[in-house]
Amino acid sequence: MTRRASLPGAEELFRRTAEPEPEAEEAPDQVKQTSQQVAKPTNLQVADPGTRAPRHDEKVTFYCTGTDLTRLERARLELRAEHKLASDRGKIVRAALAEILDDFEARGPNSALVRRLQAE
Repeated sequence: MTRRASLPGAEELFRRTAEPEPEAEEAPDQVKQTSQQVAKPTNLQVADPGTRAPRHDEKVTFYCTGTDLTRLERARLELRAEHKLASDRGKIVRAALAEILDDFEARGPNSALVRRLQAE
């Protein structure tokens, strides 16, 4: 008996999850029009009523200080203990980002975002 874990091969990791739709023959003017259109993501699908819809579809990575990370984790724990809100750090960051961007769009140069960036 070997102690080595059995890992999936490249075929399983990089397999297609859906068959591509066959492309029909296009007229030259349709090809030109299609190439000028903005590409839309094809991996987004409407969820079945019984499944949970994704909360987000893009990923961003950023760096923060240890203090910021500690504050974020404390906020998560306080939301859970004091307000009975189960949340994760990503959800808190998305909520804070939405709030600060809404304020910026509404107040422009008088927003908290502008003040904070000017103070740095």
